[in-house]
Amino acid sequence: MDLKTKTALINYLSTHITDNKRQKMDEIVKQRTRHVSVLLEDIFQHHNASAITRSVECFGVQDLHIVQDKFKFQVTAGVAMGSTKWISMYNYQTIEKAYASLKDQGYRIVATTPHATASNLEDLPLDRKLVLVFGTENVGLSPWAMEHADEYMAIPMVGFTESFNVSVSAAISLYQITSKLRKSNIEWQLSEDEQADVYLSWLKRAIRGSQEYERLFLESYQK
Repeated sequence: MDLKTKTALINYLSTHITDNKRQKMDEIVKQRTRHVSVLLEDIFQHHNASAITRSVECFGVQDLHIVQDKFKFQVTAGVAMGSTKWISMYNYQTIEKAYASLKDQGYRIVATTPHATASNLEDLPLDRKLVLVFGTENVGLSPWAMEHADEYMAIPMVGFTESFNVSVSAAISLYQITSKLRKSNIEWQLSEDEQADVYLSWLKRAIRGSQEYERLFLESYQK
């Protein structure tokens, strides 16, 4: 579907939501980014999975990548607060497949760790697209994930405890990075075509019977 058709479909489907909802979508889609993304390796605690998903959405990051090798990724509705409706989620069977896919998309892989020689979060370069990789709750990232990362990033700490909870680490990292991006001259926003795709996905999830509305519109539009 070309951009012109997507835009026409958006205008049509938007007649089935309130003006307030459309205005909110108009504002939020402009704040979405794929310049930074998140990859989770075998997060198994439902609370952490849900909290990270919610943070990803709240900070305007569109994509969440999930490796489910040893553990199943599940969210709790009361914690995630509907955030899964508004972001794009991608699942992988192994960390190797996730890294390969993301590198093919031009991402540099940034492993988060308190141990390895790493860039301070505040000093992390943002000139190129990056994906932050967070590991499982008990041992962190797997040896393979660490070895094949492009860079390492640590959150500065001054206490006796050597690490944050993984969901807290994700929230702190995303706040710092997205805040810095929005103050920069970097082109961090989605392209016009990407915005249209995301907007359509939101409308389809928000409107009951959207598939039938889309079918009827496309039949008429193509005549």
